[in-house]
Amino acid sequence: MTDNAFTAFTGLDVAHTALLFDVDGTLIDIGPSPFEVDVPQSLKDSLLRLLEKTGGALALVSGRPIRDLDTLFAPLQLPAVGGHGAETRLRVGEAPRRIPDLDASLRRELIAAVAHNPSLAYEDKGYSVALHFRKSPHEEARLRASVRQTLARFPNEDTEALPGKAMIEIKRPGISKGEAVRALMQLQPFAGRVPVFVGDDVTDESVFAIMPAVGGINFSVSRQFDGVQHVFSAPADVRRALAQMSA
Repeated sequence: MTDNAFTAFTGLDVAHTALLFDVDGTLIDIGPSPFEVDVPQSLKDSLLRLLEKTGGALALVSGRPIRDLDTLFAPLQLPAVGGHGAETRLRVGEAPRRIPDLDASLRRELIAAVAHNPSLAYEDKGYSVALHFRKSPHEEARLRASVRQTLARFPNEDTEALPGKAMIEIKRPGISKGEAVRALMQLQPFAGRVPVFVGDDVTDESVFAIMPAVGGINFSVSRQFDGVQHVFSAPADVRRALAQMSA
């Protein structure tokens, strides 16, 4: 899988391409928790060089808030879509645009489902809450039931639950990575380029789905998805391709 993906990816013309990357499980390896991950300096160096080669048409497309992406990739502050489409930053140095937050009481109740267990984790992003059970997969059924019960107590709050790798995220409906990427590709410096997206999870399926309509190319990591032309075996192979492309 990787050899074909590596050849196809490194053969792209970066002068006419917009490079779009999911982060966890795509650029970096999945850690024991969202807060226990490693971003190699070599990856930051590759991304910086590619940002220059693409004239700024490179973006991270992540479920993480942009503030967390900035912390992980410091000192870089890359163009980004954060929170599965809830935040967007078009250019280096710009302030992100974001949707309104969820009700504070709703967020507190969702978080209470994991607060008693140190093997569970949460991210309160304001506009969404992510509950992580990577270290306690047996807690999944309880957490899903707790989320359903909590949302039922807030019938006037418009939400949906987004599944992911060992996590559940409660967010506004109609917000997705795919729609954020579609909007991104209409704006400079991304407009007029061929979008190339690399992702690894069900949360990336909305981007895979819109790529044909925007003339794009899909790559995935570790597994095949509908509409994906090329599959890398692991994030390390993606990093190796970025290093060669940016050299």
